[in-house]
Amino acid sequence: MPDIIISEFMQPSAVDDLRRDFDVHYDETLYKRLDELYAMGQDARAICIRNETEIRGAFFDAFPNLKAVGRLGVGLDNIDVPACRERGIAVLPATGANEVSVAELAIAGLMMLVRGTTYFATPDVVAGKWPRGRLIGREVSGKTLGIVGFGRIGRHVARRAQGLDMTVIAADPHVPADDPVWARMGVEKVSFDRIWDSADALSLHLPYTPETHNLVSAEVIARLKPGTILVNVARGGIVDEAALAAALKSGHLGGALLDVFATEPLPAGNPFQDVPNLILTPHIGATTDEARVRTGHMIADNVRAVLTGTIPDTAIV
Repeated sequence: MPDIIISEFMQPSAVDDLRRDFDVHYDETLYKRLDELYAMGQDARAICIRNETEIRGAFFDAFPNLKAVGRLGVGLDNIDVPACRERGIAVLPATGANEVSVAELAIAGLMMLVRGTTYFATPDVVAGKWPRGRLIGREVSGKTLGIVGFGRIGRHVARRAQGLDMTVIAADPHVPADDPVWARMGVEKVSFDRIWDSADALSLHLPYTPETHNLVSAEVIARLKPGTILVNVARGGIVDEAALAAALKSGHLGGALLDVFATEPLPAGNPFQDVPNLILTPHIGATTDEARVRTGHMIADNVRAVLTGTIPDTAIV
């Protein structure tokens, strides 16, 4: 039986690093075959996962000797963290490894939607058409970006937006008003009410919890300024998707980028059919070549640390 099981994609060079010191079973589709996964868990001391493998319930019975869960990402929705803590299992998220990738997608979507180039004129131009009037957009310079959730990724987005001459405000009840980050970054801390009423664009960067479920509700969407752009590269379930689709169809909102959804993949009958000014991507904000390398090697290093007696600073224990 292996020391370490890797049930979803991990950077091959990081897998090779672990194999130098441990017996590793790597199968990036193993999460689809729970009977097989559970059958080999008796002696495993670590497992490396993305967001498909569920670490809860019967999983713990199958992995009685587990010491570490390496999460190849930062979301913990699929991990019962309290149950891990009770069992002395260190949860190891890839804190910081994919921040730049997510922030860059948020800014790319914002600029595309504000400028109006989401309509991609290439086929028309190749065909000899000249749709200039249809592609008149706006500038991001001088606009106000509201960041909802001012953690590590939100701060990356803020720096990039300021480089585009945007005014940045942020709402985050978990970052105190006297935290020096506000002054250091030149970002004004505001209430949720203020951010809904003031922002020309909103970028969401907060976890999915019972408190954030449908935080951007139909009522919130209705009070946003006409033409507001909404970007969600955080977690599904934070935005009322039906209300968002309706606001885009009515023209109340100027556009939206969603990389995450309440149900992934999107089910039949989802509300986004024929919705204008909308960019949908399949939860790939954290997935770039560079982020995969950083994430894989960070988790390999942290799993090795736990199995050799050291708890990394970023571990949840």
